[in-house]
Amino acid sequence: MKILGIETSCDETAAAVVENGSKILSNVVVSQIDIFAEYGGVIPEVAARSHLEAMMPVVNKALKDASCSWDEIDAIAVTHAPGLLGSLLIGTLTARTMAVLHEKPLYATHHLKSHVYANWLQRPKDIESELALRGASPSLTNSDSTSFVPQFPLLAMVISGGHTQILYMRGHDQFEIIGTTHDDAVGECFDKVAKILGLPYPGGPSIAKEALRGDENRYKLPHPHVEGLDFSFSGLKTAVLRAVQKELGLPISHPSHDLKNHLTDGMRADFAASFQKTAIDILNEKIKMALQEHPEIKSIVFAGGVSANQKLREEAKKVFDKEYTVYFPEPKFSGDNGAMVAAAAFYEIQAGVKPTDPYKLNIYPRISVES
Repeated sequence: MKILGIETSCDETAAAVVENGSKILSNVVVSQIDIFAEYGGVIPEVAARSHLEAMMPVVNKALKDASCSWDEIDAIAVTHAPGLLGSLLIGTLTARTMAVLHEKPLYATHHLKSHVYANWLQRPKDIESELALRGASPSLTNSDSTSFVPQFPLLAMVISGGHTQILYMRGHDQFEIIGTTHDDAVGECFDKVAKILGLPYPGGPSIAKEALRGDENRYKLPHPHVEGLDFSFSGLKTAVLRAVQKELGLPISHPSHDLKNHLTDGMRADFAASFQKTAIDILNEKIKMALQEHPEIKSIVFAGGVSANQKLREEAKKVFDKEYTVYFPEPKFSGDNGAMVAAAAFYEIQAGVKPTDPYKLNIYPRISVES
C-alpha cells in the first residue's frame, strides 16, 4: 500500500510517499525556519502564505521522487489537527481536492500520532548496525527489519515545540494520555531560554550546539514539583531568567531581552548546558515514574522535534536501555514531515479506521490525541 502523506501543521510544507507504513519512497520538506529566524518565532499568517506557494511543487516532487503516478497511490493522508489554523487549512484543502479529483480514500491524521509513528519508519542503517552488534548477518531481510519496531504495550514521550505528553499505547491507534504539561511545552521552554541567552531561533538546536562547550553542572536549576506524571516548564524558564540576572548582578526588573548583551561566551555556554541537563532530567524522571506505574511496558518511544536532541538520546539510552528497548526516530524525522503522516495513516487503516469524507473534513487547532 502506497500512501501520500501531507503535513502543514506549522512551518514545514511536507509531502512523502510511504509503502506499507515503513518504506520511504520519497520525502520532501520545505522549511520556513530561515523566514522566522529573523522574528524569533512563527508568524501564522506568513506561514500559511508560504504553504500556499510551496504546496503543489512539494507534492509533485514527492510523487516524482517516488516514481509514482496517481494510479499507483492507494490513499492520501493529511494532518488535520492540531496546529496553526491557516497552515492546516492549506494542507487539508489540497488533500481534499486531490482525493476528489483522483478518487482516492482520504485519511485525516492527528499530528501527535504521526510523530509517534515516525518510529516505525524503516531505518536500514540503524538495523544493520544493530544486527552487527548482535553478531547477526549484515544482510537485511524483512523478518529482521520487523523485529526492530516498538513492541506493545509502550510509553511514548511526545516532546515538541507545542506539546509535552506521555502516551500509553496498548496497540496501534490506541492512545491514552497519562501525563501532560500544565503550561509551556519543553520545546517552547528551549525557545524562550534561547532568547534569554541571545541564541538564534529555533532554540532546541541552538542550545544543544552551545551546550557542547559548556559545564552542565555550573548552575543548579530547580525541578518543578508537579504531582503525578504531569509537567510544568514555565517555572524552569523563569528560574533560568533569575539565575542569569543574579549571575550578572542585575535586578529582576532588568529586561530579559537585554541580558544577552551582558553575558560572556562562557556564561552563555554554561547556562545552555545547565538548562539542557535539567530539562532532560525532568523528562527522564517522569518516564521512570510512568514505568513504576506500568511495569508491563516493553518499549519506550520518543517523538517530536525535541527528540532530535543528541544529549537526550544519550541519556535516555543510558538510563533505560538495560531494561527496555528505547526508540528514537531518525533525527530528520523528529521534525515535521510527510512520511510520519503516511505511516500513521497506514497503521490506522490496519486498526480498522475508515476513510473520511473529503467534503466534510474539518480542521482543529486544538484537539486531544485521544479523540
